[in-house]
Amino acid sequence: MGQIDGRSGARGPDAGAGGGSRQVSERLVPWLLLLLAASAGALDAVCLIRLGGLFASVITGNLVQLGRSVATVDLALLVGAVTSVGGYAVGVAVGSLGLRRPGRQRRGADRPRAVGGWGRRAGVVAAGEFVLLVAVAVGWVASAAWPPQWLATQLLGVGAAAMGVQSALSIESGAGSASTTYLTGTLTAVVRTLSGTPWRRSGVAGGVARLAALLCGAAAGTVLLDVAQLYVVLLPVALVGTVAAVMLAATRRPRPAVRR
Repeated sequence: MGQIDGRSGARGPDAGAGGGSRQVSERLVPWLLLLLAASAGALDAVCLIRLGGLFASVITGNLVQLGRSVATVDLALLVGAVTSVGGYAVGVAVGSLGLRRPGRQRRGADRPRAVGGWGRRAGVVAAGEFVLLVAVAVGWVASAAWPPQWLATQLLGVGAAAMGVQSALSIESGAGSASTTYLTGTLTAVVRTLSGTPWRRSGVAGGVARLAALLCGAAAGTVLLDVAQLYVVLLPVALVGTVAAVMLAATRRPRPAVRR
């Protein structure tokens, strides 16, 4: 699968998120994307079932709920929808800023940078998402898996921010159409590709795998809500934590050799 989702970024000292020469292996990226997609599915299941009937990452659904809240004058739903959409937007902004290469460009020379894959800064951003999910887990466990409405809204907002960060991180991966949160476009691309010529069909495996990972994550989250509800939020925490740890390890700069 690592050869299916090709990376488009250039190699070299300035390649990838973070401007470092070390990047996460192209063959490893698709597997890490699967873990991120599964984490989104698990978190969305928790938010939908226990945090006000809203999603952490499916903003289209949240906007529909926002319209519904206005039409029905449902203040609780309105606050939850605004919080989720706003939290996601903040997460995308923060994640994108964190992935931006340091240094200022001269005026008139600002050009969009080609996606170059995951470097050291991307690993740090993934660690930031992990911290946000830990915060959600702390609030969840502290409320014995039944947070009151005010806390549920806060946890939803933090979870949505984590998914916003993840969206920015996924786009930076360098894999084509590599979303791990909003997968409507992924499904559309897969179906369009399968309906096309045979040579184009070889590139759908990555999208299908992420869709399956999201589905499995949602199913696992739902099951855990029934059998181990206090620990269900540890699933996305563990998945994203694994991704962050692998990324940081893969982009760690080697220590300079000591001359004797």
